[in-house]
Amino acid sequence: MDEWYKNIQKIIDEIDGCIKSHSNEALTLKRLADNLGYSEYYVSRKFKEMSGLRLRDYLRYRNLAFALKEIRDTDLGILDIALNHGFSSHEAFTRAFKEAYGILPSEYRQNPVPVVLRTVIKPFDCYLLGIGGTGMAQSIEGVKTYFVTIPAHKFLHIRNYESIGYFDFWQKQSLIPGQDCETIYGLLDSIKGKLDDTGGDEADSGSGQLMAFINEPTGRICSWGIPLAEAYGVRLPSDYNGEIPPQMQIMDVSEGEYIVFEHGPFDFETENATVEAKIEEAMKEFDYSKSGYRLDTTPGRVFYFYHDCKRFWKYVRPVKKLSSELKE
Repeated sequence: MDEWYKNIQKIIDEIDGCIKSHSNEALTLKRLADNLGYSEYYVSRKFKEMSGLRLRDYLRYRNLAFALKEIRDTDLGILDIALNHGFSSHEAFTRAFKEAYGILPSEYRQNPVPVVLRTVIKPFDCYLLGIGGTGMAQSIEGVKTYFVTIPAHKFLHIRNYESIGYFDFWQKQSLIPGQDCETIYGLLDSIKGKLDDTGGDEADSGSGQLMAFINEPTGRICSWGIPLAEAYGVRLPSDYNGEIPPQMQIMDVSEGEYIVFEHGPFDFETENATVEAKIEEAMKEFDYSKSGYRLDTTPGRVFYFYHDCKRFWKYVRPVKKLSSELKE
């Protein structure tokens, strides 16, 4: 099964490469099957089994996701965008766009409201599936620890007061209409201006999305002895005034000081468990009394958690400076 999670990701990477180079004519089932060394029938069946979408539907939605971001972020004409993404006419593109997102391309350009991008990525998320990362790392960098001041911003998110961990969070959210992983992931990805977005041109990349823990009196008591609600969302500028999806909430996060425990890029399959252990140990062993800070457990403070093996794994925890009396 693990092999096919990798194969599906290879298919997605191949599709994205062709879309970005406007080589839609190269996007054939035969080419994808030949690249993997399987029959067209078998690849098609496995893709549907693991993604819930027929491959041809995925291709259409993927092109639409790229096109949507070009409408939102560029001044290209809608007809040019349509032709670049394999549609034969303005009418065909408009019809497909409206069917997928419930809004006309011209209306979306005028008012880019959050929409659910329908390309499925999270089912291929090996972290969500709990696979990989059980071996010993060949080379592991150390965990950097440093303090930062994060400016005021907004946090658009969903939250759960009972979940324990990433997998449990999405299991519980999937029972709430409109709050399953794919829907939330797609909605957040369509929102422009995310503070943590890497700025790449990939559609539906998930860039800028993160887990968080909110100090919430009605939350579950965590191992640190404070009540936390788990959340998933995006950080936005403090002056963000865009539309808020009805199943989400937005909170103002004041400027504050944080301590960051960060590990650099790593190989998920071989290093994930080791990196997790190292960063957990670094947080456990950190001596706040020597730093001039203490962990800030004030209600409303937010703990951010980034897990992106290509960039970093880091925990960002709110802190407060010790008073001069405490330092002495």
